[in-house]
Amino acid sequence: MAELSARRIATGDLVAAAKWGTGSPVDDPAREQRVLDSVTEQARRLGADPRLTRLVFRDQIEANKAVQRGLHRLWRDRPSEAPTERPGLDEVRKEVDHLNEALVRAVADAAPYRRSAPLCRVALTASAERVSHGRRLDELHTAALADSLASVCGASTDAPDKRGA
Repeated sequence: MAELSARRIATGDLVAAAKWGTGSPVDDPAREQRVLDSVTEQARRLGADPRLTRLVFRDQIEANKAVQRGLHRLWRDRPSEAPTERPGLDEVRKEVDHLNEALVRAVADAAPYRRSAPLCRVALTASAERVSHGRRLDELHTAALADSLASVCGASTDAPDKRGA
């Protein structure tokens, strides 16, 4: 989960670069809804908890947007660090969609580990720290990785989703 989440977080850099200077907003509610609907349906097909999967992906989306916002702030403050080339957003989204499929499978596969939420959190935190260190993530990306994993180990599937998705 941590490695896949870190790879998905890294796509935030590409999305930020694609949107940089174009006037395209970081938030794309229509795209976000399509992603959430798609992963919810994938979870159902895999026999995973659709509500938990949706919560995990809400975290993934918000973490990715945090990276985009952080990079846009950095580039506004330090224009010399702004990207000079923009990847195609459609190509980046294909990679995101591919990672989403793998993450849905990982959420489904992690179901037995969530039965012991405290142990799940310890193992997931250790895994995230290893991934962060191994990938040499900066503070922005390390925080986004932690945020992207917030619901994996035991978001209550009975509680309403306070973020509206």
